[in-house]
Amino acid sequence: MSFVKVRTGEPIEKALRALKKKLDKEGVMKAAKAHRFYDKPSVKSRAKSKAALKYKLKKSR
Repeated sequence: MSFVKVRTGEPIEKALRALKKKLDKEGVMKAAKAHRFYDKPSVKSRAKSKAALKYKLKKSR
């Protein structure tokens, strides 16, 4: 559970920005997006190999 302490007089926008940064750092939003839909194992492995190929081609340049 992530939380951000808001000091008195601190703008809400600043606290929201800090919370978003903290959630991004912990990977909460990424995990939520990943669990939004079910992917079959074959689809996952295909996407993983495609990403690996893309990474390999990018590194070879």
